Amino acid sequence: MVCVLVMLLFWGFGFPSDGAALRLENLALRHQLGVLSRTVRRPRIRGSDRLFWIALKATWAGWRQALVILKPETVVAWHRRGFRMFWRWKSRRRIGRPGIDRDLVILIRRMWEANPTWGSPRIRAELMKLGLQVAISTVRKYRPSGGRPPNQTWRAFLKNHA
Repeated sequence: MVCVLVMLLFWGFGFPSDGAALRLENLALRHQLGVLSRTVRRPRIRGSDRLFWIALKATWAGWRQALVILKPETVVAWHRRGFRMFWRWKSRRRIGRPGIDRDLVILIRRMWEANPTWGSPRIRAELMKLGLQVAISTVRKYRPSGGRPPNQTWRAFLKNHA
C-alpha cells in the first residue's frame, strides 16, 4: 500500500525526466516483492494491487518488462473489466418518473385503433372520464403509428364534391 501512495505522490507532481523509467521499474519490483512476502504459496492479489498495476500501465510504457508475478494479459484484462464496470455503472437505470402500466398502454392503442379520427387530447379526455390520469404526451408516445386512414386523393375529393 505504501508503494501505491508513493506512486500517487509521484504521479501527482510529475516524474522528473531523468531516470523516471528506472524509478518506476524499481517501484514495480518493490511492489511485487511486497506481494510475495505477504503470501506463502500463491500470491494473493488485492484490489489495491490491481489498481497499482492499472495505474502503472497508464503511466509507464515499460510496465510489461518489470512484471514478474503476473501475466501482462491479466493486467490488461483487469483494465478492460474496470472499463466495462464503469460504463455499466454509467448507463444504469436512473431514478425518475415511473413508467405507466402495460394495461394502460394496451388501452390507449385499442382506443386509437377503434377511433382513428380522435387525437391525443380526445383520448386523454376519455381516459380521464375513466379516472385514469395521463398526459397528452404519454398518449402520443404510446399510440400506434399509422393508425389513421390515408387522406383522400384530389381525384376522390373532386369526385365526392362534384
